Amino acid sequence: MTDKLNRFWPLIASAAFAVLLAVNAAQSAATSNEVRPVLPADAPSAQQVFVDAPDGVDPVVTGPVSTAFKQRQAAANCDTAVWPHIPMICYPD
Repeated sequence: MTDKLNRFWPLIASAAFAVLLAVNAAQSAATSNEVRPVLPADAPSAQQVFVDAPDGVDPVVTGPVSTAFKQRQAAANCDTAVWPHIPMICYPD
């Protein structure tokens, strides 16, 4: 009886691992479909705020920032923004 049961342990372990992978993939797919916030139309542009910098101001932050700020930058596509069309949300508060 024990020999018959020992044959199925690798099958049970493989099935459990496959279920864990499927659950993890479903969770990852569900969280990546979040809605990106729309930037307000009346928000001042970076060019209006930084008038004394005619060549532009780089929105790259070199110090520590919060995860929420990094998510806001990703949602606003700050990594592809080009001066003078850089949203103010790309700059830290």
